[in-house]
Amino acid sequence: MLAVGEHILGHIDDRTLMLTTGFAGGVGDTRQDVCGALCSGIMIIGALHGRTQADVDDKRCQLLAARYRERFLQAFGSTNCGELRQRHSSCSVLVEQVAHILMDVIEEDQHPSGQI
Repeated sequence: MLAVGEHILGHIDDRTLMLTTGFAGGVGDTRQDVCGALCSGIMIIGALHGRTQADVDDKRCQLLAARYRERFLQAFGSTNCGELRQRHSSCSVLVEQVAHILMDVIEEDQHPSGQI
């Protein structure tokens, strides 16, 4: 997912890369919580449309994050790492599919109603 982030955002600094590390494997490789690829995608959406102050409108960011999560859930039936790993033999294949979902959500936001 970080490759997608770099494709969209340009260079990602080391500190930001470090911030994502604990999400891998369903938070700390416990496989008990949310998929790290889903979390990384939400972080990318936040980097694009997030806010830096509480009084800034964050509706666009929240809408895109919710849309991304919903499409993830539709595609895979769960957001839980452990459940996903039981259903999919390879995390890398799953991450590739998740990256496509993220790119679709971002592109649709940039070109609403198919106006590409």
